[in-house]
Amino acid sequence: MTESVCAEWAVPGDMAGVRDRVDAVLEGFLAEKARQADRERLPADLVDALHSFVFSGGRRIRPLLCVLGWFAAGGSERLPAAVIRVAAALELQHAAVLIHRDVIERRLTRRGFPTLSCAMAARFAHKPDRERFGRQAAVLLGDLALVWSDELLFSAHLTARQRAAAGSVMSAMRMEVIYGQYLDVRAAGDQVVDLERALEIMRLETVGYTCERPLQLGARLAGADENTLAALSVYARGLGEAVHLAEDLHRVFGDRAGVGSRVEDLRDGKHTALVASALERAVGATAIELRALLGNPSLDLGGATLCRDIMTEVGAREEIERRIARRREHALRAVDEMHVPAAAREVLRVLAEHLTNSDG
Repeated sequence: MTESVCAEWAVPGDMAGVRDRVDAVLEGFLAEKARQADRERLPADLVDALHSFVFSGGRRIRPLLCVLGWFAAGGSERLPAAVIRVAAALELQHAAVLIHRDVIERRLTRRGFPTLSCAMAARFAHKPDRERFGRQAAVLLGDLALVWSDELLFSAHLTARQRAAAGSVMSAMRMEVIYGQYLDVRAAGDQVVDLERALEIMRLETVGYTCERPLQLGARLAGADENTLAALSVYARGLGEAVHLAEDLHRVFGDRAGVGSRVEDLRDGKHTALVASALERAVGATAIELRALLGNPSLDLGGATLCRDIMTEVGAREEIERRIARRREHALRAVDEMHVPAAAREVLRVLAEHLTNSDG
């Protein structure tokens, strides 16, 4: 399991144990769902599969940011169990988004393990069309994760004000992700030279969902004023863009992505900022070669290596690295200007550095 991102940091109050507490809530919740399935003779493999996916890794960034939002807005030093439960609901929602995204993109791996659709296909290998079954089962599991995310959220002991605020933020987050994913699907394979459009899709699909909304959620639970919410949004937008750009870069160039992931994005012709920048910069025979490689369903490791070489030669990789650095600095400046507790401000600063470094 991935180590907590806040291990060994100087953090406010209960922050150092956030991941452990979130995992304990998820473990207990899914264990009860397993017992319920047994009592009611429901398919146990659904709970087993979702449990395996949720605990297959992940840095719990959204729960962490939710708790950070709570502390930044002046929430009590002793972290309420209700806030941890809401943070755990974010992680189940994240699982739902990833499961559905993997089906849409027909990905084979996630965090170094088979995607849920592949795992379900392998579990029911006797079926005549196991791949189709695996995709169908994964869609249903994603829906189930979303339902259980709501159950976790609304079974937390929140006040009426907190419940209304949480529902509003979660609904907005889900809407943005769906619109962003649709635009991403629509743009895939088009090879449109439009870096700004790629960035717009990124902001809608992942920036709010990854950083801004989780921070807002925790802050609103603590009763944050508009100035605090605005300051956190400035930070989160800069950080979210940097994190997503770094992830795109790592998926094509990074060792931790794995060979399969490095080929998949290029084979699928995903309209990332990195791809858009390369298409915008490439000219002549180089542009023709790059367009022939991107989105080619037969692209192999050699072709992917050639894509990466072209992206480096035309300066696309360097441009994305510059954008990451600028957005990180934007987030760090926002931290300096925040009127929030010093300990929370320090964690926001270290988090920005940690999530956007070259080893992220």
